[in-house]
Formats: sequence, C-alpha cells, structure tokens
Amino acid sequence: MRLKRFHLREWHIAIMFLSPSLLGFLLFYIVPFLQSIWYSMIDNVLNKKFIGLANYAALLTSSSFLTGCGNTLRFTAIFIPVNLTLSFLIASALNKTRYCADMLRMSFIAPLVIPVASVVAFWSLFFDSRGVLNQIVGYIGWETADWLNSDKAIYCVVLLYIWKNTGYSMVMFLAGLQNIPAQYYEAADIEGANSWDRFRHITAVYLSPTTFFIIIISIINSFKIFREIYLLAGSYPNRSIYTIQHYMNNMFHSLDYQKLTSASFLTVLVIYMFVVILYSVERKVGKYIN
Repeated sequence: MRLKRFHLREWHIAIMFLSPSLLGFLLFYIVPFLQSIWYSMIDNVLNKKFIGLANYAALLTSSSFLTGCGNTLRFTAIFIPVNLTLSFLIASALNKTRYCADMLRMSFIAPLVIPVASVVAFWSLFFDSRGVLNQIVGYIGWETADWLNSDKAIYCVVLLYIWKNTGYSMVMFLAGLQNIPAQYYEAADIEGANSWDRFRHITAVYLSPTTFFIIIISIINSFKIFREIYLLAGSYPNRSIYTIQHYMNNMFHSLDYQKLTSASFLTVLVIYMFVVILYSVERKVGKYIN
C-alpha cells in the first residue's frame, strides 16, 4: 500500500513539473497546427465558409506552387547524397589521422557557428557577377555568368549549404566511426577481408543508425533553405531557386492564409512521410544487424 502511494506521489510530482512544458507545447504548437488545418478548409478568414479540399486542389494546379515543390525536391535530391558522401569521406580521413586532427575538426565545424547573414554576405560576393568566381572563371578563359540569376543558381545554393552543414554531418559520422569496436576490423583482417568487405560488412552496417539520422536531419534542413536564398536573392529569385517556402512567404504577404496553411500542411505531410519511410527502413536494417 505504501509503495502504491509512493508511486502515485511520484506521478503527481512528475505531472506538476511537466505541466508548464506540456501546456506551452499545446498552446504554441498543437493549437496553431489544428487552427492552420481549419484555415486550409475555409474560403477566407472573414466568411469562414467551409469548402473542404478546394484550397488543396487549387494548390495542385498552381504553377508557382508546383515550381516551388519541384525545386525544393530537386535541391533535396542533390544536397543529401553530396552531403552524406562528402561528410563521410572527411570523417573517415579524420578518424585515421592524428596530425592536427583537432584543428581540422574545428575548421569544418566553424561554419556552424558563423551567423547566417555573414555566411550569405561572403557567398554573395563570391557569386556576384563581378565576384571572385567570375574572376577565376575569366582568368581560366571560360565564359562568365550572373550565377544567381541563371539556371545554375541552384548549384550555387547547394554549394553554400554543403559548406555550411557538412561539419555537422561529419561530426556525427566521426562519432559513429569511433564507436565501432576495433576488434571487428582485426577479426576481418585475420579472415582476409579486403577494404570493400570491411566497409560493407562492418562500417556500413554499424553506421546505419547514424546515416539514417543524418538523412532525416538533412531532409528537414533542406526544407529550411528559404532563409539563405531569401538573403541571397530576395522574395522573387531566379526560377531555379524558387522554393516552396518562397510561395508560402508570398502568400503570407498577400494575406492569402488559406493557401499558406494548405501549403504548410502539405509540406509537413511530405516530411512526415519521408521520416516514416526512413524509420521503417532503419528498423529492418536494425533487425539485420541484431
């Protein structure tokens, strides 16, 4: 009886300490999210006439929305594989070297702590029509370009984002590599395994949880590229870097909350689907490891 009362008292104390956080989460996340779903199903905030999925149907026929979705997915498809490959190669190299290892790690992590405005200012000068990149290209003898106002603008943004975010992925991979027991590699050497077998049966298998985590974080970050593009090129950038966040930002300025909330909900739904698929794959890989 005393034990039951003790556990009940602990439960009440836990609720008491958690209630401010739960209340804040409810007021600032759950309620606005449910309200946005309601806004996406009415004609406007004044009449509040329920029109069902009409706003979603209008979105799927909007050329600017479809362009934003296509560019966002294109950016994600380019950024994630390059980021994964580059960060893994850097982490592997740093895991094997002991010479100036700490300094090299800090050099890759440094972009994470630099303010976004400073990062964008540097890359704006680099990609400017009279910037550093065009000077290098002109010196080589190639044709210069206005990079941020051409179809190549998306590759400029990918380069900026990789420079800024590779350090985080590298740190995660490095931590994962250092947690793999050295005995596994020693046993593989004894069995005569080559480098590819060591990577396929040991490194790739035991890095899979880290890899899936980095992919999920990269997907979420790729949908947050609006800030950098907005500072680089404004509200209406080149068509190749017009993302779904630009569409939502423009709908906000035009007070079209119905399309804004509809686009927001679809974005959340897409990210959620990606995460669910990745977690299901990760669980299958985890069963294979165990």
